[in-house]
Amino acid sequence: MDDWIKGEGPHSEIVISSRVRLARNIAGMPFPDRLNEQGAQRLVTTVEKAIKRNPVLFKDFDLSILKGMTPLETRILVEKHLISPALAERHDQGAVFISKNRQMSIMVNEEDHIRIQVLLPGLQLDNAWDLANKIDDVLEETIDFAYDERYGYLTACPTNTGTGMRASVMVHLPALALTNQLKRVFQALGQLGLAVRGLYGEGTDIVGNMVQISNQLTLGQSEQHIIKSLKGVTGEIINKENQAREAMLKNSRIALEDKICRAYGILTEARIISSKEFMELLSDVRLGVDTGILKGIDRAVLNELMLESQPAFLQSIAGAQLNDSERDVFRAQLIRRKMK
Repeated sequence: MDDWIKGEGPHSEIVISSRVRLARNIAGMPFPDRLNEQGAQRLVTTVEKAIKRNPVLFKDFDLSILKGMTPLETRILVEKHLISPALAERHDQGAVFISKNRQMSIMVNEEDHIRIQVLLPGLQLDNAWDLANKIDDVLEETIDFAYDERYGYLTACPTNTGTGMRASVMVHLPALALTNQLKRVFQALGQLGLAVRGLYGEGTDIVGNMVQISNQLTLGQSEQHIIKSLKGVTGEIINKENQAREAMLKNSRIALEDKICRAYGILTEARIISSKEFMELLSDVRLGVDTGILKGIDRAVLNELMLESQPAFLQSIAGAQLNDSERDVFRAQLIRRKMK
């Protein structure tokens, strides 16, 4: 089981995961979209050699070449948040080194030459940054990164130039959604220079009240400042979500219990369920678990279902290609089995 799925991190009743990603490029080498096949392979070899020079830090890392994987296997890595959708699109040239505990991954030949990613359960931005920084330092011992004294790390997209860091938290905000406060919260985040996205980042919709919040600026700010700012904002959001939950329990408990129990009833009895409907109902059930309205349900099981109900993962479990209707039926079967 991937560590973030266990749901055991700090403030995990609201913060699903914390992630830090660093974008790096090799000096003098064209960006990935200008690399031919030989250049892309040479880049993978360069990173592999750098990793092998430090067997202590990288002793549990495995290399996966996307070209040798099926599209389904690649998509599962996206659904598990181990690679980005952008790397999956570069199937013929992309590669990834993944730690056995699934906390760390190093993507090669994405938009940038190297994308270092650390994903931890709950609110652990400081720990995620420490791990990412260690990986970065070790790679930089043997790889000459493209760096400018004035602008910082040079990246394919100008918005990443500077620290090359994207720090983010995945938060579950059902009470703020039910009390119609999300829009105001999103507006405030935008004014603070933070981006609000869906479960799989840029270009994905917000479903099941799962929100990814990340920094937008990397130029002119230190890594420590980015982490501190995002951590502070996340703390405020946690407080607001908890206040909204407490107010609902105090002022409209019966209505809240009814909504949560209806969601649980559908999930445990439905014969057909879409991915979107499942995520919306899962949000209600998760709220029931976190507020104590529903007893005896492990949060890790809910996180597992959130992952396993996704299209590629679902077909992997089924061991067969499924069309939309077949997936909805099989998803309902899987949910009933695990929820009961």
